Amino acid sequence: MVFPRPVSGMADHRSDAPDAYRELLDQYERLTALGGAQGVLSWDQQVTMPDGGNPARSNQLSTLSGLHHDLLTDDVVADALADLESADLTGERAAVVREIERQHVRAARVPRDLVEEISQTSSEALEAWEAAREDDDFDAFAPYLADLVDLKREYAEHVDPDRDPYAVLFDDYEPYLDLETAERVLGRLRDELVPLVDAIDASEITLAAPFADGTYDADAQEAVSRDILDALGFDWEHGRLDTSTHPFTSGNQFDARITTRFDETAPLASVLSTVHEFGHATYSLGLPRDEYGTPLGEARDLTVHESQSRLWENHVGRSAAFWEHFAPTLRERFDGLDASARDVYEAANRVYPDNLIRVEADELTYHMHIVLRFEIERDLISGDLDVADVPETWNAKMEEYLGVRPDTDREGCLQDIHWSHGNFGYFPTYSLGSVLAAQLYAHAEDDIADLDAKVARGEFDALRDWLRERVHRHGCRYTTPELIEEATGEPYTADHFLDHANEKFTALYDL
Repeated sequence: MVFPRPVSGMADHRSDAPDAYRELLDQYERLTALGGAQGVLSWDQQVTMPDGGNPARSNQLSTLSGLHHDLLTDDVVADALADLESADLTGERAAVVREIERQHVRAARVPRDLVEEISQTSSEALEAWEAAREDDDFDAFAPYLADLVDLKREYAEHVDPDRDPYAVLFDDYEPYLDLETAERVLGRLRDELVPLVDAIDASEITLAAPFADGTYDADAQEAVSRDILDALGFDWEHGRLDTSTHPFTSGNQFDARITTRFDETAPLASVLSTVHEFGHATYSLGLPRDEYGTPLGEARDLTVHESQSRLWENHVGRSAAFWEHFAPTLRERFDGLDASARDVYEAANRVYPDNLIRVEADELTYHMHIVLRFEIERDLISGDLDVADVPETWNAKMEEYLGVRPDTDREGCLQDIHWSHGNFGYFPTYSLGSVLAAQLYAHAEDDIADLDAKVARGEFDALRDWLRERVHRHGCRYTTPELIEEATGEPYTADHFLDHANEKFTALYDL
């Protein structure tokens, strides 16, 4: 199978490299182009595709997945990697080979027809999930979920039959922080945040709720989102904002697309969602352009990606300084709103143990939502939980961890899009990323003079530049633990997140 080689600027690590290295990069450029086409079709499926377009789109995505698998497992890649085993590669070249070899080895163990079947089923499941969520009908989605569970078990069995299948799936999203690390971090968050939430619940302090009794037009909310993206420095020449059922970001350093959604009774949800997705997009746009088509031009997996979105959402978008600057924008856009910067800051940080929706959760109880999903999907993959029992198990865990029980599956187990994509193992990276966000922001505060004052003035260049220098420009040159040490000078730790949470909410609730 021959594809034309894409035209792109390549960095110095190709110059004077062994022939096998250049052949490997030629093939990887083709893989990148094909993966980008899949991404655009998937974005279109969720944003602009007509309702009746899914049968053709499922076939298109399945075919592209098969072609991508063929290119990644082709003898060209295997032979080049074999030739490079004895080569003395260091630095960027060693990183490129490490990343391509990791992907090749995993893919080579999985049959092409299984890859296509997973893609086809996921595409069909997305449409089924959207309809089931709209109709509050889990039974309509359950057969697709059951098929995806079976297919992903089979996938994990092919990749490594001797390992916990859930650990194999987790590696797809975070290959360098192992599942034991994820379990340890989630356990620590559960153990230390629950007492803090309990203390908040017992506090006599009631934070402001200036949006509680109003309705806020979706067009006005979109205008606010665009105002904020302008101020944050979103590159509209290489990005766009749309709406979707579930907010997400898609793209690369040339084309990064944000989606959000609007609830006319909860305008802060769309604002924080937009800021969250901006974090993803600015990471993608900050990757080196001359490395597009190589692993050095790709984001470092999901813990780091989520750290960027959670940093902008929580440490910037929920800060008092941020709302000192943006509260006037809300008053201008939302007719009749009379809310001070302090009011909006408090509203953005109210702790709601009884909140049902993950993407609308406060900064603390959010992690109980992650623990719940992690436990359920792990039991699904291990076979300890039947798909038919997901709604009741979900509701019981919500009651146990958050003291609230959903009235509908739309508010419960149908709220997230991830399982319709077959993305089992994804959810822990949200908490891992939140922890890393706090670690990065603590060091940014040390390095950037008067960062809080800059945010209050609407000056975000220094923070964007710091993140680009410490994180974005490296692409996949480093493993996750190496990148964290390179960026912060210390190993990955939850200490900064827990210090941040205790300091912030102790002050807010006068604990």
